[in-house]
Amino acid sequence: MTHLRTTALSFSAASVLAVVAACNTAPTAPMPESDAGAAATGSPAVACDTLASLSLPNVTITASEAVAAGAFAPPMPAGRSLSEGQARQYGALPAFCRVAATLTPSTDSDIKMEVWMPAEGWNGNLQAVGNGAFTGSLRQGGGRSLASGLQRGYATASTDTGHVGGSAEFGYEHPEKVVDFGWRSVHEMTVTAKDVIAAFYGDGPEHSYWFGCSAGGRQAMKEAQRFPEDYDGIIAGAPGNDWMGRAAGSLRVAKHLDQHEDARLPEAKVQLLHEAVLAACDAADGVEDRVVGDPERCDFDPGVLECSGGAGDDCLTAAQVATAEMMYSSPENPKTGRAITGVLPGSEPNWTDMGWTRSARATGIDQYRYLIHGDLDWSIDQFDFDTDIVAAEETDNDTLNALDPNLRPFLDGGGKLLAYHGWADAQISPANATQYYDRVVEAVGDEAMVRDGFRLFMAPGMGHCAGGEGPNAFDALTVMEEWVEQGNAPDQIIASRTRDGAVDRTRPLCPYPQQAVYSGNGSTDDAANFVCQAP
Repeated sequence: MTHLRTTALSFSAASVLAVVAACNTAPTAPMPESDAGAAATGSPAVACDTLASLSLPNVTITASEAVAAGAFAPPMPAGRSLSEGQARQYGALPAFCRVAATLTPSTDSDIKMEVWMPAEGWNGNLQAVGNGAFTGSLRQGGGRSLASGLQRGYATASTDTGHVGGSAEFGYEHPEKVVDFGWRSVHEMTVTAKDVIAAFYGDGPEHSYWFGCSAGGRQAMKEAQRFPEDYDGIIAGAPGNDWMGRAAGSLRVAKHLDQHEDARLPEAKVQLLHEAVLAACDAADGVEDRVVGDPERCDFDPGVLECSGGAGDDCLTAAQVATAEMMYSSPENPKTGRAITGVLPGSEPNWTDMGWTRSARATGIDQYRYLIHGDLDWSIDQFDFDTDIVAAEETDNDTLNALDPNLRPFLDGGGKLLAYHGWADAQISPANATQYYDRVVEAVGDEAMVRDGFRLFMAPGMGHCAGGEGPNAFDALTVMEEWVEQGNAPDQIIASRTRDGAVDRTRPLCPYPQQAVYSGNGSTDDAANFVCQAP
């Protein structure tokens, strides 16, 4: 899925016009011998600085520079410096060509992006990376970043989604910027990145991958739904595909706790609740490991903890029980009947005294203030679940939400979608992921076809994108590469947990709806002693 623009690429430098012409021939046309050799060895066909003259529709190249090995230094705010981890990651980078651009697909667009391309040893593929929350910034370092992709030999790309900063204020009275954030920036970045790669190496990427978590998982789903030809393999971690529902669900709880101080759950009561959940559901998968294997089948009633007399340290008040019930519940959009999923049993260690995470509360308020109601004075006190979830989904009109279950075009094209979600996630409900998978199966009407191109892996005890009591570290990218390039569909993914610097537990993650069940023999901390089976 190279997906190059049909408009011809052009340079002002006459010396590289031949290369551009070669890039725009039909896929079956042979490249000039010198260019074909360059592409085969993963070496550039032109000098990096010549890309400054690259002409593309609605694209302005703002920088094109060759970066020496270990020499990249991102701009830092005054008074701040790189962390040790950042300095170590950037210092280990190979030499690469850095291209920065501004994209303007609408008159109100101001989308920033960068493409990093290895100076040698390119693996022939593109890996684009996603963002988080409303964050308007390039993802240069850390996991799932330009740096991590470059280290694996990829040409890699990232976008700021068309704004700067972590607030949704950018969208106030700027509908085109909302569209950019919702889906257009990623698609435009993808097409531009492939054009830049083709110009630099003399050929476009053989395979294209997307890797994102949280908001990056929402972007992943949007790409599969709207632009099925953009990527061969898409990794969607903890996808925030129900963007409107997540905001409404978290604000429903947060408003209640704002108004009822006595209903809040302090840390000690949250831990009490968690221990009761484990007592009820931990052993259902055949092993007691302080992890709930399948929270959707956990039959737990927080009412068992209600104090029989006055309040105590070992019980919950009636108001606190009601809070727990609200956290687990899934109210419906009264107009559509669609369930807005709550968090699940086992996620309690990730709760806050505001219910869902503080991030969920803050981004939810932003969303309603700037994007839904367009009222700078709007506050959480004005929130009403029944009316606001309807208003949100109607206003959004499939711009930020990524709920379209018709993945048939993506599947028909041979695309592969690997989603994963931690069962203990309190930032984005993991039930979003299972609900969406079931809706895709229903919409496509062929479960075998869905399984051939879309697999969802639920991670017991894992929090939001990482962390938690269960095994939560795994190499999704290698799994995806093997699926796309070798046809090896993943029947399980081995995840590990690290304590005190050493791996102390491994466990298979199974394709939904299967779950890992202990075989009855050997260590319960060894993945080899578990099998994936349907519940």
